[in-house]
Parts: sequence; C-alpha cells; structure tokens
Amino acid sequence: MSMKILTKNMHVPNLREIGVYESLGGYQGLRKSLRDCKPNDIIEIVKKSGLRGRGGAGFPTGVKWGFVPKNAGKPIYLCVNADESEPGTFKDRLVIEKDPHLLLEGTIISAYALDCHLAFIYIRGEFSYGATVLEKAIEEAYSKGYLGKNILGSGYDLDLILHRGAGAYICGEETALLESLEGKRGHPRLKPPFPAVVGLYRCPTVINNVETLANVPHIINNGPEWYAAIGVERNTGTRLYAVSGHVNKPGVYELPMTVTLRELIYDHCGGIRNGRRLKAVIPGGSSVPILTADRVDTRMDYDSVAKAGSMLGSAGVVVMDESTCMVKAVRRITRFYAEESCGQCTQCREGTEWLYQILTRIEHGRGRAGELEILLDLCTQMKGRTICPLSDAAAMPVESYIKSFYDEFAAHITQQRCVILPAA
Repeated sequence: MSMKILTKNMHVPNLREIGVYESLGGYQGLRKSLRDCKPNDIIEIVKKSGLRGRGGAGFPTGVKWGFVPKNAGKPIYLCVNADESEPGTFKDRLVIEKDPHLLLEGTIISAYALDCHLAFIYIRGEFSYGATVLEKAIEEAYSKGYLGKNILGSGYDLDLILHRGAGAYICGEETALLESLEGKRGHPRLKPPFPAVVGLYRCPTVINNVETLANVPHIINNGPEWYAAIGVERNTGTRLYAVSGHVNKPGVYELPMTVTLRELIYDHCGGIRNGRRLKAVIPGGSSVPILTADRVDTRMDYDSVAKAGSMLGSAGVVVMDESTCMVKAVRRITRFYAEESCGQCTQCREGTEWLYQILTRIEHGRGRAGELEILLDLCTQMKGRTICPLSDAAAMPVESYIKSFYDEFAAHITQQRCVILPAA
C-alpha cells in the first residue's frame, strides 16, 4: 500500500516557491492553529496523533514538547535538526530541497505550541543547495507575514535563523548541536539535565528532526484521529524510507509503517539488482545492527524492527546482495565513526580506532587468531559508557556483523583472503 503525505506534492513544478505552496493549501495549518488553537491544544493534538520522532530514537513528539517547563521565566527555543549525516540516510534532504515551506510551516506551528519566539534550523554544512533553498523560503515567509512580528495578525511573534554546520557528524547529536549553535566545539553534554529543561543558552529547548516537523501541518489540517489511523498502534503515520545499495530502484519511498522489508525491497524498489539473492539489510542507518536475509518479512516499524534485533532509527535502508563482503562493509562503517568521534570519551576515541585497525588487518588478510573475540569484547566495553551514543553506534554494527556472519569473518583470518565474489 502506497500513501503519500509528505511527498504528495513533490512532483509539482516550482513547489519551492511560496505562491505554489499556498495554492496547494500551504500555510492553512498555520492559519488554523493561530485562529482556533491555544498552544497547549496543539501539543495535545500531536500527542493524540501518536507522532514519534523521525530522527532516530522514535520518542513521542507531543510528550517531548510537554517536558518543557511552563512559566520558567526564560525564553524557550526550538531547534530543527537538519544535520542529516548518518551514512545511508537522505530523506530530510529531499524535504528541504523539494518542499521547504512544508518544513517552515511545521516549524512555525511547533514554535507556537511551545510559546517559542526564536527558532533555529541547524543544517548540515555540506547541504549547500538545501541551505540556499531554505534561505529563499525563509525570506518569502517573512515577506508574506508567516514569520516576524504579529504573524497573520495573531499577536504571535517568531524569528527563524538558518545556521549552517561545519561538517561534523557529531553535531547531529542534540546537545552537540546546541554547543555548536553557541559557537563552541561540538562536544555532547551530559544528560540529565535534558535540553527541554536546560538547553540552548541554558534555556528550555526542543530539538526536532526535519521529517518530524513536516508531519505537523498535515496533523493540524486533518486531525489527530486521521493520522493515528495510518499505520499501526504506537507506529502511526508514514515514514520516509531512504533505500540504497543493491536494489534496482533506490530512492526515498513514503509508506505506512505496515510495510514489510520484503515489500519495500521487492515491490517498491524493484528487487535485488542483477537477479542476485539478498544477503543482509541495514534497516535504519549505518549505526544500527544488521538484519540477515531471513528477517526480510519484518514489518518496518519501530517495535517490529526492535523485536527483530535492530532499530528503525533514521529509516536509512541499505540493501546488500550475496556479493557483499561483510568484513569490508563493516570496516568502511567503522572508519566513518573513527573519523567522526569528537574524542571527548576514551572508550569512543580509542575504541573506534581499535575497531578500524583490527578490521582493516582482517580484511587485508593479516588477521590473527583470537581477534574476533577481541573485537566482540571491545564492543562490549564501548557500549553504554560514554556521554553520547556515538560509541554505541560504532560498536553495535561490528558486534552484529560478526555474530551474524562469523564464519565469513573467520575465513578471512584462516584463509587470509576474502571468500566472497566481488560485485560485477
């Protein structure tokens, strides 16, 4: 079943222009919010919809908003996390570049719900085109009275600032993002306190993902019951699945979370390229455990993927066929995390480099007896012992690849070569 909510208008020419967006019903959700709702009404609507964060953890959005203390005597900030840097993930980029006003409308409605008067969009530094698109969209929104003073005559004021990152993956972690916004090195903070209580400039701050906020105008326009009826309980609405790897039709697919991995790969993405067999799938970006081919009937929602032993995460789906060397695949992933570690925590700073060095030796036929056990022990020591989850993000894939394909890793050591045929 295909159902488009966020992407339904992306085929329309010049959708990035505010006039075209308005002609398709754009900013009606904002008008309705300011006219008919008090801020807390919107929070309750989002809670009833069941919307969960689309950035990785899947925490209920309305509940997260509810953590912001009332009458704290400090400004409240909203930060849009557009620092999409997870390997295998490219869904937020699509929204930014194709339908920027949908993101802006969702941001303004969300800021109104939080009684926020200054919001930020923190965009990945490499997204130069997306930043240009958003800059123009923000200018248009100001010129039409959707941003600035007394928005649409409601008495509500909001300013929105676009902030470009400098390319560090770690700044996608919410507290490192706040540090970067404050002009500091992007080092994650200890939690608690959580950003909703002590965030940007030590004020209450909510950080939401691009896809999360893009859902908000549709929920306001159509009602929480409509949204909650899509998908299944605790997994409502659609998801943007960014599919890459060994499929015939890679791309971003918007589907209800009732879709199975098999349906996603074979019905929507045209199956495995060159008629090869499926070997494994990364279901939620490079940081999550691998799923083997026998898990292909897993439903692609948060709870089902977790039950299968992985995480839906950012819904960056990377498909691997039978020609894939799993040692090489996980070594490449590990190199990324070794380079992107901020260096603040010993387990992450040292552990990621150790993982990379050992896996590189094994891949190149120089592995030694006992090194797989060393890797698994190292993964155990890295998980749950650092300020942020990057150390876990590096360890979980290594652990799952070795356990799922132990014989292939062992053959690299005993035979001192790769036993998998290279891709054509």
